[in-house]
Amino acid sequence: MADDTSLRSIEGASLGRAAIEALIAEESSVRLIGCDLAEADLTELELVGWHFERCNLHRVDMSRSILTSARWQSCRGPFSRFVGTDLAECTFASCDFNNAVFRNAKLSSASFTGSKLTGADFTGAATIDLQFAETLLIGAIMPGQSFRKYKLRGIDFEQADLRKTDFREAVLENCSLRDANLAGTRFDKADLRGADLGGLRLIDATLFRGATISRDQAAQLLAELNLRIA
Repeated sequence: MADDTSLRSIEGASLGRAAIEALIAEESSVRLIGCDLAEADLTELELVGWHFERCNLHRVDMSRSILTSARWQSCRGPFSRFVGTDLAECTFASCDFNNAVFRNAKLSSASFTGSKLTGADFTGAATIDLQFAETLLIGAIMPGQSFRKYKLRGIDFEQADLRKTDFREAVLENCSLRDANLAGTRFDKADLRGADLGGLRLIDATLFRGATISRDQAAQLLAELNLRIA
């Protein structure tokens, strides 16, 4: 992957598919700064190592494209599509990808930091060593993912679909699982003392067997289950 100094920079341009294809023909990797790619059809393109900074990616479609090692900084891409896209080793920092679709994407060794992913769909994504930090995943759809042995910091999973997710031996710091769908989720040996467990239903209580919670959390759970300590 090219470093920042070796990339050709394009700033403040409105770019559609034809313009991106022309850049691909001229350069192996490009740095786009403050560019407008809204609603562009960028499917099935090879954009390995490209950098996107402060770009408008509203409803852009990059499905089935190869974006390995790409960098995304302060971009806005609500309702963008990355279906089947190769995003391995990508970094997303301070980005807004609310309601983006990452179904069946390759996200191995990728990272999201300080980003907004409210309503994002990660169904079927390959997520080995995918990292999240200080990120909103409110209402996100990500069943069957594994966070086993992860240390999660500042993650808001409120109302997220976390069915059959693996949190075994994970540590959650300043995280929220409030009202999340936790059916079939595993928390064996997880440290949940830094998590908001609000909205727990009686049927969900057994999911936390083997996990560590605080005394305050235990009292909160009993209260939400309408139990009183005499």
